[in-house]
Amino acid sequence: MRRIVLLAALLISAIVIDARPAAAQLPSRYSQPVKAVAPTLLDVPYAGGTAAFPVFASADLGRPQPGVTRAVLIFHGLLRNADSYYEAGLSARAAAGPAGASSVVIAPQFLATVDIPAHNLPANTLGWPVDAWAGGEPASTPAPLSGFDAVDALLARLADRTLFPALKTVVIAGFSAGGQIVQRYAVVGEGEAALAKSGIATEYVVSDPSSYLYFTADRPRPNAACAKADTWRYGFSADVPPYVKHPPQALEARYVARHVTYLMGMADTDPNHPVLDKSCAGETQGPQRFARGHNYFTMLHQRDGAGLRHTIIDVPGIAHEGGKMFNSACGLGALFATPGCAEIDATR
Repeated sequence: MRRIVLLAALLISAIVIDARPAAAQLPSRYSQPVKAVAPTLLDVPYAGGTAAFPVFASADLGRPQPGVTRAVLIFHGLLRNADSYYEAGLSARAAAGPAGASSVVIAPQFLATVDIPAHNLPANTLGWPVDAWAGGEPASTPAPLSGFDAVDALLARLADRTLFPALKTVVIAGFSAGGQIVQRYAVVGEGEAALAKSGIATEYVVSDPSSYLYFTADRPRPNAACAKADTWRYGFSADVPPYVKHPPQALEARYVARHVTYLMGMADTDPNHPVLDKSCAGETQGPQRFARGHNYFTMLHQRDGAGLRHTIIDVPGIAHEGGKMFNSACGLGALFATPGCAEIDATR
């Protein structure tokens, strides 16, 4: 058993972790076609037809799964290497032991347009400019759908009681760039409503992203010369994607009432990390990831006080290492409700 757990840890730590530097700074490897594409194509409806959204899944999402009580969604980073994140999710489930036995692991894949011809995919496969999916910007093909629309479609599938009659909880988790899309979806995402209607709880796990979506123009490190500090991905003053349906005040009220856990690596403190967002907008949120996470949580606590339903957990000995984070006691607790993380145990 120990050998299996050690192998699981090695598989998870092998994930290539990436954040979101300014688009112009992205190395060329981010624009290269992915090595593997998820085999399951999920339908995403839109006014002109149906788009195809690839996902890895440990169970057939089109057939009844009466034994599944928990769904754990693992979001990849800018390399779009959902296959690696899927393997990491399976390894974490194995490490969770009996707590993971009734869980389905799902790794969605947001493809770039370059991936579609490279893998001879159907013409209706969703494809974005290399990093646009992470902020919910419109797709390039086959229609200007947001990555958030694709997540909505996946959650609608999980909310279908004819397919998942025993499902109790959906966990939406991401580390680094995956943490960015999860945090933004937790703010603006509409898919939780379908789950709630079916009596299914939704939990979000945001771990060590480079930046957060703020509700006002106030920042921990103000920079009046930074014109992008409060525009979309960082704020709401401009460039908000069409997907977003509500004003910031309403979104904030909804967000603070959602179940969000922030997992912060206590050693993720390098202000010169090669894939840290070093744009002026990113810098206004703090000097490095650990500080940015705590600055954001402090802001929410000051603004929303007792109404804040979020938990921030500092995980010792972990730098920018997604495998170690999700394999830690608190990582397993957040994903699979295993005991052993004091902060999470105290909220149950």
